[in-house]
Amino acid sequence: MIVEHLNLVDFRNYATAELTLLRGPNVLVGSNGQGKTNLAEAIVFLATLGSHRVSSDAPMVRDGKDFAIIRARLVHGTRTVLAEVQVNRQGTNKARINGSPSKTNELPRYAHVVLFAPEDLQIVRGDPSSRRRFTDQLLIQRAPRLAGVLADYDRVLRQRTALLKSARSRGVRGEGLSTLDVWDDKLIALGSEIIHARIRLAADLQVPLAEAYAAIAGADHRPQLEWALSVRGGDPEEDEGESDDVRGEIEDLFRTQLREKRSKEVDRGLTLVGPHRDDLVLRVRDLPVKGYASHGESWSVALALRLASAELLRAESPAGDPVLILDDVFAELDADRRQRLAALTAGYEQVIVTAAVEGDIPDVLHRHVVRINAGTISDERDETAAEIAAETAEEDADD
Repeated sequence: MIVEHLNLVDFRNYATAELTLLRGPNVLVGSNGQGKTNLAEAIVFLATLGSHRVSSDAPMVRDGKDFAIIRARLVHGTRTVLAEVQVNRQGTNKARINGSPSKTNELPRYAHVVLFAPEDLQIVRGDPSSRRRFTDQLLIQRAPRLAGVLADYDRVLRQRTALLKSARSRGVRGEGLSTLDVWDDKLIALGSEIIHARIRLAADLQVPLAEAYAAIAGADHRPQLEWALSVRGGDPEEDEGESDDVRGEIEDLFRTQLREKRSKEVDRGLTLVGPHRDDLVLRVRDLPVKGYASHGESWSVALALRLASAELLRAESPAGDPVLILDDVFAELDADRRQRLAALTAGYEQVIVTAAVEGDIPDVLHRHVVRINAGTISDERDETAAEIAAETAEEDADD
């Protein structure tokens, strides 16, 4: 897949923006704060229905406006798709596919993107929510219908937690909490599906993760990933992989943990069991990355996770390669990792690189250059064409 053209209206610092991209490497160059990452963020939103920079949609809407428009012309082989989303400051977003109204969770079916960014270091060093966000965005890309499951789970979780807080404030106990059983059933059904999908994803990522890490780091440090599940007490040592009836097993464990923790949940006014409490544990050299890995090892794991994601999507998607976006990532890497990452990504159908310093970009990715300055987009191809036209006009005049 390639993004052939991007159009923005009232998105971040852009009142309007038009960006044409080519097959192969594309380089967006500009000083910090000029709007390079905003362009990358818009493309990523179409594929993941979220931002890698903020947790809500409102900051993406230009100041003083109620909504922003992201519109992209996507090419899948010989097929062209026009994907559009209206990002609302408040309320539900709206989408269109080829001009016809569509559900927003249909967008990831058409937009396949993998983003590399400085924020990726938080996946391995940050709190569990960073790893859950990484996982869930990849789940949506693999199976877009899971966007609805995740949204429904969040809604049920909010309702159940509100009921717990109400019970705590009113001093309700025992039989007075019978309404909670209904929400438990919904939480278990949706949560078990999410847990199951996450476990399967971790298993599918294991081999490409190890291969990508070795290619980036130049060493085999045995990277591993496994889920610490709250339905199993949060101890990854107890998670021994999937049984033949893993979904049923998870549901049983889920229900048991909710029953055992109900009194504590009422006391705290919180839902203490479910995928919103789980953590993806990453290891190298049999040690947790968080707290033990060096800075270079942490970066290698973060990059390997993105590359493994790209390889997984590449293998599964009939639409071809995902678009790779490397957003200001080369400035964070040493020279060796820059060259290794560039060599590993250069073969994808389309690569979009943003950088403040043009010299940070390895030669293999340094082709089509677009310059960004205070929200103004200047394409070197257009400038060259204009210069040629001007020279031709002068020659004609001289004749």
